[in-house]
Amino acid sequence: MWPGLIQKAKEGGLDVIQTYVFWNGHEPSPGQYYFEGRYDLVRFIKLAQQAGLYVHLRIGPYVCAEWNFGGFPVWLKYVPGIAFRTDNGPFKAAMQTFTEKIVNLMKSENLFESQGGPIIMSQIENEYGPVEWEIGAPGKAYTKWAAEMAVGLDTGVPWIMCKQEDAPDPIIDTCNGFYCEGFKPNKNYKPKMWTEAWTGWYTEFGGPLHHRPAEDLAYSVARFIQNNGSFVNYYMYHGGTNFGRTAAGLFVTTSYDYDAPIDEYGRDIDQPMRTLLILSKSSCAAFLANYNTDSPAKVMFQNMQYDLPPWSVSILPDCKNAVFNTARVSSESSQMKMTPVSDGALSWQSYIEETVSADDSDTIAKIGLWEQISITRDASDYLWYLTDVNIDPDEGFLTNGQNPVLTVMSAGHALHVFINGQLAGTVYGALENPKLTFSSNVNLRAGINKISLLSAAVGLPNVGLHFETWNTGVLGPVSLKGLNEGTRDLTKQKWSYKVGLKGEDLSLHTLSGSSSVEWVQGSLLAQKQPLTWYKATFNAPEGNDPLALDMNTMGKGLVWINGESIGRHWPGYIAHGNCGGCSYEGTYTEKKCLSNCGEASQRWYHIPRSWLKPSGNFLVVFEELGGDPTGISLVRRTT
Repeated sequence: MWPGLIQKAKEGGLDVIQTYVFWNGHEPSPGQYYFEGRYDLVRFIKLAQQAGLYVHLRIGPYVCAEWNFGGFPVWLKYVPGIAFRTDNGPFKAAMQTFTEKIVNLMKSENLFESQGGPIIMSQIENEYGPVEWEIGAPGKAYTKWAAEMAVGLDTGVPWIMCKQEDAPDPIIDTCNGFYCEGFKPNKNYKPKMWTEAWTGWYTEFGGPLHHRPAEDLAYSVARFIQNNGSFVNYYMYHGGTNFGRTAAGLFVTTSYDYDAPIDEYGRDIDQPMRTLLILSKSSCAAFLANYNTDSPAKVMFQNMQYDLPPWSVSILPDCKNAVFNTARVSSESSQMKMTPVSDGALSWQSYIEETVSADDSDTIAKIGLWEQISITRDASDYLWYLTDVNIDPDEGFLTNGQNPVLTVMSAGHALHVFINGQLAGTVYGALENPKLTFSSNVNLRAGINKISLLSAAVGLPNVGLHFETWNTGVLGPVSLKGLNEGTRDLTKQKWSYKVGLKGEDLSLHTLSGSSSVEWVQGSLLAQKQPLTWYKATFNAPEGNDPLALDMNTMGKGLVWINGESIGRHWPGYIAHGNCGGCSYEGTYTEKKCLSNCGEASQRWYHIPRSWLKPSGNFLVVFEELGGDPTGISLVRRTT
């Protein structure tokens, strides 16, 4: 999609493409670098250059971006003695090594403007100011070191730090936010730059969709330029899709549409937004602003009267004719329409994943509970916590029917509880509070009972302090209440662990791996069963319309096309919130102009056409909760 997206960006009026560099994508293990496929950074930058566009390269290498672990590779968490984003030797050494790797790669391809290339600016760190404020002196020392390290790489182009009021010279401090007209760089000779003009907001599983009125975005940009702004980057201009397990920030959806001018599927930019983008290229001589949110205003300027709607800016390029008013940018856009493919019926086969028990041969055992990522190293979303509970035949609940209560406390993010192979319940957290507690009566029998807890991560945090201390998974306590002895603490007994799913070990998401198990179909097809794998094949529809899967009848899990992960699905998590009317007037926040309440936070899942063959495309779905695969359909994005 890159060439088409870059061309649309140029046609929309952009001069510069701003892009992140994802450390965890480029260095998945220490010293092992990857710059292919979606991570071919050089190719992306050269495509921008070929289109006649400049590039702002945000190396970071911390990026935030609602991206898994903020862009950090998980292996970094386990470097001895490390402390993230502070005056810490191991962290600074790793950060410098990666930054030098990227800079040297760019230099080797002559991509910096000083070499005749398109990169006119680079960024070191990202939104560090609030962190520095929290940690004090070590943060200030780290900021100074990062600036000196970056400048010492001699790129021949300026470096910036966003949201960093004390950015040391010659680093330029810049602004991120919904509004930046009041921002001033820390030195008068530095340009006033807006590195993230937020065009909308991301969506979380369990949350509604966000919409920022075009009138308000136009208003904010006009005010910024009116107040001597010199550089505006629309974040996002195209957000796209968080393929695989790259979505993070905890509970962030696979879609990163962000209400951007070019949507997730690459839909053409709306004409009113084109006008807005051209605004930032204008050499306007006069800006007339009405900051009132309720009342229009009549303004006299050079003996002429101008009518200004509430919360708007009029632009007079010749100090006479008002050719543009931000309130008259239409915020209306066509409703997204997904049309089922007429010959897209899918014939499904299913395979039920077996629950794991403590005595399985491929488990590891220890006394007590382990933090999840310390075992999985994020190779999988899933970790099994396994233990046995012996119930004496004379336990009172076996005769009185008052089953004991199992309580499991977890740091997040979702938990499926199985007792003797049967699902006893599922609980999950939310973005605001990923921690969760399962507490329910469970059906136990005399003798040995198998307790199997499947903990599922939904991305790793992308923002905050002390990345090295963050925890996921079942940390306890775990207890069983209602026995003759009262309450039995299971936390410190022997637990066994199994990383990932058996289906992942067998690579059931690939055509070759899927042949290793027996699948069933027809009347034997599993429906509404937890831990179930489904597979089907389909032909690519003719034409160029973007494609997606309608997953509305499913619960939670993962989806693959031809062995490539299109991301986590979770239609079962219904959007909460207060959805209602939307006015452009007044300060915008992510709590304003919400929609889709009461519906799945994400129903449709993007399938890139470049991943498809003309026929025989292999589709695999893993379902955690239990869903109806016969309701899955292939759809076209027609408007």
